[in-house]
Amino acid sequence: MYSPQSLHRWGITPSESMERLSNSQALRDPMSMERTNLLNMAKLSIKGLIESALSFGRTLDSDYPPLQQFFVVMEHCLKHGLKVKKSFLGYNKSLWGPLEMVEKLCPEAGEIAASVRDLPGLKTPLGRARAWLRLALMQKRLADYLRLLITRKDLLSDFYDISAVMVEEEGAVIVGLLVGLNVIDANLCVKGEDLDTQVGVIDFSMYLKNDIDDYRSGERNGQVAAILDQKNYVEELNRQLNSSVHGLQGRVDNLEKSNSKLIEELAIAKNNIIKLQEENHQLRNENTIILIKAQQQLEVTQVDVDVELDTYKQSRQGLDEMYNEARRQLREECQLRQDVENELVVQVSMKQEMDLAMKLLEKDIHEKQDTLIGLRHQLDEVKAINVEMYTKMQTSDDGMKQKNDMITRLEEKTNQITATMKQLEQRLQEAERDRWTAEDGARKFKHDFANKADSLQKQIAQREKQMLQLETDLKIEKEWRQTLQNDLERERDIVAQLSAEAQQINGLKKEFHRLQDENSQLKGICEEQEQALEELGCKLSESKLKIEDIKEANKALQGGQVWLKDKDATHCKLCEKEFSISRRKHHCRNCGEIFCNACSDNELPLPASPKPVRVCDTCHALLLQRCSSNAT
Repeated sequence: MYSPQSLHRWGITPSESMERLSNSQALRDPMSMERTNLLNMAKLSIKGLIESALSFGRTLDSDYPPLQQFFVVMEHCLKHGLKVKKSFLGYNKSLWGPLEMVEKLCPEAGEIAASVRDLPGLKTPLGRARAWLRLALMQKRLADYLRLLITRKDLLSDFYDISAVMVEEEGAVIVGLLVGLNVIDANLCVKGEDLDTQVGVIDFSMYLKNDIDDYRSGERNGQVAAILDQKNYVEELNRQLNSSVHGLQGRVDNLEKSNSKLIEELAIAKNNIIKLQEENHQLRNENTIILIKAQQQLEVTQVDVDVELDTYKQSRQGLDEMYNEARRQLREECQLRQDVENELVVQVSMKQEMDLAMKLLEKDIHEKQDTLIGLRHQLDEVKAINVEMYTKMQTSDDGMKQKNDMITRLEEKTNQITATMKQLEQRLQEAERDRWTAEDGARKFKHDFANKADSLQKQIAQREKQMLQLETDLKIEKEWRQTLQNDLERERDIVAQLSAEAQQINGLKKEFHRLQDENSQLKGICEEQEQALEELGCKLSESKLKIEDIKEANKALQGGQVWLKDKDATHCKLCEKEFSISRRKHHCRNCGEIFCNACSDNELPLPASPKPVRVCDTCHALLLQRCSSNAT
């Protein structure tokens, strides 16, 4: 049986020792014992490799001893329970067979298998298997490949026995432990190594530990775990910020695409309006032609009436009938003309409403473009703030790492100084005890043995010499103690400086948290702006529906007045006064011309709008005259 101290030196806790003892009592099978031993060796080698690699702090090469021992342990685990296959040259065990099956299970492993086959220096299957393990570790996919292999029990049964490590639960545990090796960066040269003739022997001396190493490794593991947690947190935060920025960029791109589509649809609507205006102009020309023809017909009928009056003066009844007929035709023509004018008025009012709707749509589009530009500027500012936060975080992490290293070094120095001071105090106490014993002996020799004075004098002389030596040693030790105290004071000053720097780092952390709060506020602003963009999208869809309604209304147009633009009018059409800040421009909803307020302060209902709208004085008089004539 081993004592607790010997078990602790081997890196084994009492609970693990009890568990191993129970396992040894329960499992009498030698294959199960081999599996447990290989599992424990795999745990030790993987744990030692991760700890040494993290403390080593750089990329591992093929000459690193813990890495070599790891490959030896993995080779023993893969060889356990391997079936013997018969060939032309005899019986052999080959690791290359099951590892070569990974290429069929995972196509990504085909590159490793092809590169292993192409290596010129490898002649045996064992060398190829060793090269495959090294390449898979460099690729950080060793755990994934072996996990795929152990899940296929039907394929493993062709290469391994039933009680092999790779078939039992221990293989799954080892594969789970291999996931931790993904944090290690390895740069291994496979071409220059002689992998065919290497002897795989496990070196147990690397896993012997003492109390001080355990304590230091525990502190180092805690520091490394804290650093890795901070790194993972920062990477996760940066990943979330990048995803949110990409999402916002995609939404902005979608809005730009929808805006471009709206602009294209607006251009198409303008073209349709231009076509409708041309058709309106053609209809007005046709209307004038019809009016001219009607006047010509009226003139012809008048001439006919005059001729008939001259020729048929005697037959009054015939003349009356012709006169009544001509008068009736005249009334019909006037009624037709009135109907045409009413239709023209309706078309003019509809065209005016369409122009107003088009202007409102253009204003909405300009406002949405301005909001998009503002959102782009805010996105650029958010990106700049994220970059500044990332650089500050990197600098603060580097400073924290350097200062933690300085603190650990200072703690080690202070521990060494305290140990040396304790040794010096013990030596001082021993010297004082020797001095006291020497004085007591001298007194006893003087009082009790007067006859032996010569021998006592010699002894006293020797003791005096010893005392002188001890005094010189005491002086040297005092000087050494003084120097150590001075060094201690210097180290304390350095520790004070480091504590001040740690306070500065805490201030930087607070600033970092403040920047995070600002980032969260900016995210809230971005979300509000996204909601505003969604509302703008709803308004754009409503405007599209309005444009379609306007298109359907334009299809019914057959004529109308031209809506005069604001920039084309500088004076009122009636009073001819110049427009200014006090004298504003107003459109007449009937004729479309621009007048001042005094000349267009009348309101009348039009056929296009049942509510009273603004009309000029001339249109007001004309419309009143028409209403009175229609009433009569």
